[in-house]
Amino acid sequence: MTAQLSVQKLAETRRATLDQALDAIRTRAYFSPHPEHPKAYGESAPADGLAAFQALRGTRFELDQPGSDGWTGAETSPYGPALGVEYPHADLDALLPAMRAAMPDWRRAGAETRALVCLEILARISARTHEFAHAVMHTSGQAFVMALQAGGANAQDRGLEAVAYAYDEQTRTPARAGWSKPQGKREPLEMDKTFTPVPRGIALLVGCNTFPTWNGYPGLFASLATGNPVLVKPHPRAVLPLALTVRVAREVLAETGFDPNLVALAVERPGEGIAKDLAVRPEIRIIDYTGSTAFGDWLEANARQAQVYTEKAGVNTIVVDSTADYRGMLGNLAFSLSLYSGQMCTTPQNLLIPRDGIDTDAGHKSYDEVVGDLAGAVDKLLGDDARASALLGALVNPDVKARLEAAAELGEVALASREVINPEYPDAVVRTPLIVKADGARSGRDGAGEVPYLAECFGPVSFAVAVDSTRDALDLLRRTVREKGAMTVGAYTTSADVESAVEEVCFEESAQLSLNLTGGVFVNQTAAFSDFHGSGGNPAANAALCDAAFVANRFRTVEVRRPA
Repeated sequence: MTAQLSVQKLAETRRATLDQALDAIRTRAYFSPHPEHPKAYGESAPADGLAAFQALRGTRFELDQPGSDGWTGAETSPYGPALGVEYPHADLDALLPAMRAAMPDWRRAGAETRALVCLEILARISARTHEFAHAVMHTSGQAFVMALQAGGANAQDRGLEAVAYAYDEQTRTPARAGWSKPQGKREPLEMDKTFTPVPRGIALLVGCNTFPTWNGYPGLFASLATGNPVLVKPHPRAVLPLALTVRVAREVLAETGFDPNLVALAVERPGEGIAKDLAVRPEIRIIDYTGSTAFGDWLEANARQAQVYTEKAGVNTIVVDSTADYRGMLGNLAFSLSLYSGQMCTTPQNLLIPRDGIDTDAGHKSYDEVVGDLAGAVDKLLGDDARASALLGALVNPDVKARLEAAAELGEVALASREVINPEYPDAVVRTPLIVKADGARSGRDGAGEVPYLAECFGPVSFAVAVDSTRDALDLLRRTVREKGAMTVGAYTTSADVESAVEEVCFEESAQLSLNLTGGVFVNQTAAFSDFHGSGGNPAANAALCDAAFVANRFRTVEVRRPA
């Protein structure tokens, strides 16, 4: 294909960003080339982005990829309106061979060129952040500002982070080396050796409903940057953000002289459920998945021909031992429980609180006082419906609403969930968090069956679990992470011994820990280039976003050696 955008031009415009990203993953310092503030994109960007999104509604989303055999699409915004976008339905027997045929030129391009092309894709997406934010908002239920930040800027950061790790791992081994082995009085043995990163094959990205871009971009760009074509299979309720991504990627690939079929879209018809069939096809050599534990476990057990990277469910836990900033702790927890209606894989679910209470800077607080004050902090935070709507977003699907309503019967309700009317979208289903009291002495090991708080209850549901002591809280924390997994763990304590003990549990069970958060950093938020999302070491996920292990097995190094 004829390149309209040269590699030299990409090096001039994108290499500096790659170097900054490489430095950031080594130093773990703050770095982001993607602004979080809506006004950073220019005065006309908000109106232009909204207009671009509105122009997509009720249209057919053309992609010009091979093997389309019809149209499909049935997305309805959690805020009410149907999107009415139709997407090409893929004939996989035609599409997959076309994707494989695109591999050789992409492999020969080398790690640097692939990285620069990926950075150009991300830059094009970044320029359209407002448009993407509306697409994320109206498929995930995130409030607009969160969709712009998490679904836009932060997702782009995670994609760039994956590219940096991929480039770093591929260039760790030199492309060429001379080898000379002394032979005493004889001539040395001499060889010329080349080392080429070789992609595994087609990567399948199985998208999720709640964070289609944030969870999707790491795997997409890790695979593409290591030479693999990527087939994007979005969640049926959240197609548009990933379809836009595929379109941008195909445009950039074509402009740089590569086959656009390196990135393609596979949208399923209602009830078709193509992920299982796709996952075991021999052409699929890499799978990235975010979603339920049941399907994640199935992928790990059955997609044996592929390298499978999963983020599944966990039971995130906060140990409350003591605090030097009681008001700050309550405010931080209230925000963490409320953000996006608790529909984050990092939202705290279980708060382990000694039944005799905790010591604070405001005096000793009983268990009931801590729970009551936390309920009050949530009420205060969400007291105004407009503010509440901007923080809560909308419930992503009816299953979350049903789970929330059922949870109110699981114990004594410390904070009832209430309906919030979104002033702009009155059809949106918006609910405040529910807090249920629970007894930590009921471990489920007394023959009474598993207790509710030891299973993930995805959505705005949390359990205030009364435990006999901090030691019992640590025992329950260890058991929870070991058996159920956790994406996040938090703890509040003024004791160095307790802090050390919590750290030890998290080291042993491989869980990411946040200590004594009382300000503007929250347990359910992670920063690309600095924080690891998940660890890959407990049942909640078998991979971390992002580290070297997330990218290194997406390619293998093939050596060719010749006599010098």
